[in-house]
Amino acid sequence: MKVLRWCDDGLGRLEGVLLVALLSVMVVLSFTQVILRNVFSESLLWGEILLRHLVLWIGFLGAARATREGRHISIDAFARFLPPRTRAFIRLLTNCFAVFICAFLLRASLTFISDEIEFGSTVFADVPSWYSQIVIPAGFGLMIFHFTVRVITGISRLRTGVIEE
Repeated sequence: MKVLRWCDDGLGRLEGVLLVALLSVMVVLSFTQVILRNVFSESLLWGEILLRHLVLWIGFLGAARATREGRHISIDAFARFLPPRTRAFIRLLTNCFAVFICAFLLRASLTFISDEIEFGSTVFADVPSWYSQIVIPAGFGLMIFHFTVRVITGISRLRTGVIEE
């Protein structure tokens, strides 16, 4: 269990560092594009394309980070009225369902990447599109890992009777 939490924490830190780095690149690139357009009437041809793909990366890494922190989308309007043990059990079921859905989407995204490689589509200047789209299966894989850690932790807590609020 300690190794699992250590890996979860390490991946969380790596995701945070990547998110900060990518967001910094986005801010600098956007600012550069604005200056180039307004001052020099020019722009970087690849700037807009890179920004679009960086949004994709930030979206998937952000979703993985949110999953790790338990801040992924959830509706808990009725769960507030349930006893803590029942609430923990429902959270466990929800996390199991999320693992299943993410696994399904991981498989679909791997098919998508495989098709992109096969068809040889490019983003710009002969750069294969799958280079930037590889974050889709990676993001779902990270979410599966984080949800699985939450499932294992939830089972352990239910078994020992240590239920957090």
